[in-house]
This record gives sequence, structure tokens and C-alpha cells, in this order.
Amino acid sequence: MYAVVQHKILNPETAFSRGQALMDGTGAPDGTRVLQFFVHVDGSAATCLWETNSVEDVQGFVDETLGDSSVNVCYEVDAEKSFAESPAGLRSSSAPAT
Repeated sequence: MYAVVQHKILNPETAFSRGQALMDGTGAPDGTRVLQFFVHVDGSAATCLWETNSVEDVQGFVDETLGDSSVNVCYEVDAEKSFAESPAGLRSSSAPAT
């Protein structure tokens, strides 16, 4: 399944430092990995697309990793109504598949 996390960044310096573990998959639950990361130009918000076994796995991993540096809202993606393309100009992730 897929899940989206919307982050309201309260402390950008701390959130992005801690967030590296999310991008690297350090400590991620089995079957959970981030696929896409979109950050606001001013660092105040971000949205991520995850592949996971459960929304709860992503929510717990993100909340534990980012702590009080971000408010995170996570929800399951409706794959029947959603679509995706690979946006030009965005780099590919270097995170390993889990």
C-alpha cells in the first residue's frame, strides 16, 4: 500500500537533520520506505510518499524520528483514484530499497 505524510515543519534545522534517517530508511519498519519527498521552498512544509504495510507503521516511524520538530499527518492513498508521473528536474533517491 501507499501512504502520504504531510509535515508542518516547526523547527527546520532539527527536522531536516533528523529527517535524513527517514530518507535513508534508518530504523524503518519492515516493508516501509519513502519513495518521494517534496519540500516547500522556505522549509516550512513537506509532503512524502511512502510504500508500507500500514499507515500506523509510517506514522509511528515519522513521529518518533522527527519528534517535536514537525507535526505529521499520515493517510492511506486511494490507488484507484490516484496517479503519478516522474517529474522532470527532480533527482532520484539514493536510499536503498528495503
